[in-house]
Amino acid sequence: MQSLTPAPGVDLKSLIQTGSTHCRRLSHHRVGPGRPVIKCVSRYDSANANANYSNSTAAPANGGLSYGSGHVGRGRHEWQSSCAILASKVESQKQDTEKIGGGADGISVVNGHPTTLDIVPIKDNNKSSSTPAPLPKPLSIADLSPAPMHGAQLRVAYQGVPGAYSEAAAGKAYPNCEAIPCDQFEVAFQAVELWIADRAVLPVENSLGGSIHRNYDLLLRHRLHIVGEVQLPVHHCLLALPGVRKEYLSRVISHPQALSQCEHTLTKMGLNVIREAVDDTAGAAEYIATNNLRDTAAIASARAADLYGMQILADGIQDDSGNVTRFVMLAREPIIPRTDRPFKTSIVFAHEKGMSVLFKVLSAFAFRNISLTKIESRPHRNRPIRLVDDANVGTAKHFEYMFYVDFEASMAEVRAQNALAEVQEFTSFLRVLGSYPMDMTPWSPSAAGGAGD
Repeated sequence: MQSLTPAPGVDLKSLIQTGSTHCRRLSHHRVGPGRPVIKCVSRYDSANANANYSNSTAAPANGGLSYGSGHVGRGRHEWQSSCAILASKVESQKQDTEKIGGGADGISVVNGHPTTLDIVPIKDNNKSSSTPAPLPKPLSIADLSPAPMHGAQLRVAYQGVPGAYSEAAAGKAYPNCEAIPCDQFEVAFQAVELWIADRAVLPVENSLGGSIHRNYDLLLRHRLHIVGEVQLPVHHCLLALPGVRKEYLSRVISHPQALSQCEHTLTKMGLNVIREAVDDTAGAAEYIATNNLRDTAAIASARAADLYGMQILADGIQDDSGNVTRFVMLAREPIIPRTDRPFKTSIVFAHEKGMSVLFKVLSAFAFRNISLTKIESRPHRNRPIRLVDDANVGTAKHFEYMFYVDFEASMAEVRAQNALAEVQEFTSFLRVLGSYPMDMTPWSPSAAGGAGD
């Protein structure tokens, strides 16, 4: 039996040579884009092989096999057997690839290594009634909240109960919206932040009662954006249970703003009553109707009288017919400023170098002919007191304030951008609360409006 072990120093590459009379080169072809198929092409020339073999006068030193010069000798049969085994393995892998869906349309080999695709079969619903339902569609922002289209059934949060003036403001800002009542101003802010509501409509100032400071503080505390404003004239009514006369009243309850706006009128009416503040105007009417209080009246809107079954003892009891409440519309995202219509921008800033900085800030707007419509100061809660001297050892102190400013310009205008760039140089804190369209709708003093709830 001849040994198949090659002699030391023999180059195995010489076994396969291009143009050899015994075995030509290995050629590989791809089946599809990924799976290589290796084929061994062997041609045996018996005449030349026998002649070459007979010329050998002695057995080779390697034990009977001759390597080099392209001679395979008696090892030809073993070589053909090896090629046949290798070809059968490759063909088997090809068939496995076609079974798992590789073929010419899929990638079955990555860097020479076969890959296996774990494909989950999907049954046809028409073939079996027990087929599971299709996979659920992933949630999107559109599933969490309606698109922010003006008045397109948005969910609008407001402070108060149905019949409150804030509900009327929400209806004016977003007609046909779904109004969501909230018991507190902060709850309305949180409703928008938590996607319970899409917008919030809250009062910020009244022409007689002044600013609603609570909402100014909440604007700074929360990260909502002002996207619009709406102004409503005030039209208060004195409400009581059916059959109750003015002489029987001993108490009048309503929102603090409503009580202050009707103070002189109540005095002129000769009502010797206790004036008690509650959370909102419509809530006062609801409280009287629920508890059947026949000695108590409420200051609220005519809509509240209809909702809670109360009669109107006096209509239009506000002290000034030009009384208007301004509401702002809040959203999670700001709107894109424009220049094709009047815009208003609201900012808040703080400074650390005394009141002289305030003059420089206001000058930035005056030099660019930008009109200011509102300036409001609120205590700086993080730093309420500042010592006068630099050593911080003096006794004289100043109160620190945050300043809220509204000006008539859009952030899309270059003059507004340059003004804020200059303001930022003098302030330690600056934030744009929103740039939004101004409310240009006409109004009449006799129209129903809001008081601050």
